[in-house]
Amino acid sequence: MTAAADTVLIVEDEAPMRRFLSAALHSHGFRVIEAGTLAAAERLATESVPSAILLDLGLPDGDGLTFVRSLRTWSAAPVIVLSARDREDDKVTALDAGADDYLTKPFGTSELLARIRVALRHARAQRTPDDPVLAVGPIRIDQARHEVSVGTRTIHLTPIEYKLLALLARHAGKVLTHRQLLQEVWGPRSTHQTHYLRVHMAALRRKVEDDPARPRWLTTEPGVGYRLLDEPART
Repeated sequence: MTAAADTVLIVEDEAPMRRFLSAALHSHGFRVIEAGTLAAAERLATESVPSAILLDLGLPDGDGLTFVRSLRTWSAAPVIVLSARDREDDKVTALDAGADDYLTKPFGTSELLARIRVALRHARAQRTPDDPVLAVGPIRIDQARHEVSVGTRTIHLTPIEYKLLALLARHAGKVLTHRQLLQEVWGPRSTHQTHYLRVHMAALRRKVEDDPARPRWLTTEPGVGYRLLDEPART
C-alpha cells in the first residue's frame, strides 16, 4: 500500500471512468482528487499539488496536451495519459509534450497501479547529470569515472552508447521518445535519424542484456521510443 501522502489528480470528463479510477486508487491507499474539465484540472493542480496526475486528453473545454505543456512550466509531477487514442503518433506527441507515460484504454487496474508506482519512484529518485553514481537494477554507472558495470561485469561502451545509457538511467522507468533521445545525444538536427538509435540500441543491448533478443531492462515502445526499466520485464 502506498503512503497516504500520495495524492493523485484524476482528470477525466466521463463520470463512470472517474468513479472506476477513484475506487481503484482509494482501495490502494491513495488520496484522490477529481477534475472533469481542463479549467478544474489547472485549479486543482495548483491548489493541491498532486503527487501524480492521470489525464484524459479529450476534455470538453480543451485538449489535455495544453494542460501538460502548461503544467511543465512550473511542475515536475508525473503525468500518465489515459486515452482511447492508440496511434503511435498520438503517444509520441503526448510524451514529447511532457507526459511521463501513456496508457491506452481499456486497461486493467493492475497495469495502471504498476505505472503509477513507477512514475512515483521516478519522480522521487530525481536522478541528475551531477549524481556520482546512477544505479538501475543490475546496472551501475559511475558518472565521474565513466565506468559501467552490469552485476559483477564491467562493460565497455562507446561514447554514444554511454550517453544513451546514462540518459535512460536518469529517466529510469519512463519512456523516452526517439525525438527526445536523438536531440539529447546527437543534437536538434538529428531528430529524424531514427536508424542511428536502432543501431546503437542494438549494440547496447548486446552488452547489457543476458539475452539481447529478449531484453529485460532496455525495452522498446514500438513506434515511440525506449525505456530502461527499474524492475525487470517478464520474459
